[in-house]
Amino acid sequence: MTKEQYIKITEPLRSNQERAKRVTSLNHMLTALVFCVYPLYLFMLFTDKNPWLWRAILVPAVSFVGLSVVRKIINAPRPYEKFDMPPVLEKDTKGKSFPSRHVFSVFIIAMTIFYEHPGAGVLLGIIGLLLGIVRVLVGVHEPKDIILGALAGIVCGIVGYYVI
Repeated sequence: MTKEQYIKITEPLRSNQERAKRVTSLNHMLTALVFCVYPLYLFMLFTDKNPWLWRAILVPAVSFVGLSVVRKIINAPRPYEKFDMPPVLEKDTKGKSFPSRHVFSVFIIAMTIFYEHPGAGVLLGIIGLLLGIVRVLVGVHEPKDIILGALAGIVCGIVGYYVI
C-alpha cells in the first residue's frame, strides 16, 4: 500500500468525526461479539460434556500462539507507522501488523464453531470479513494483513479439525 492509497482509504473517516466514531464503535462491537461468542460456545460444550471441548480450546490456543510468534518475528510496521500519519482508531502499537491477529482470531473461532455448526461458522466468517474491512478503514492494517490473517485462521482450522 502506498501513502496515497492509505490517505484515500482513511480520509472519509478523518474528515468526518461522527463517521469515524461510528466505524470505531463498529470495530469494538464486532470484536466484542466474537470474543463473547467463543467462551459461550466453550461453556455450551462443557455443559453438554461434549468431548469436542478440548479440541475447541487447543486448536485456537496453539494456533494463536504460533501466529503471535510469527508476527513478532516478521514485526511488520503498521500503516500509520510507515506513513507517519495517525490512525483513525486510537492505537499506538508499534509493528506486529502482519498478519492481523484480530482477523485471524475471528476466523479460527469461526472454523472451530463451523465444525459442529456450519451456519454459525459462516456467519462468524462474514463478521470476520467485515472486521477486516473496518481495520483497514481505520488505518491499523493493510489489506494484505487482513487477507493473510483470514487465510491463516482458515488453514489452521482445516489442519486442526479436518487433517489432524
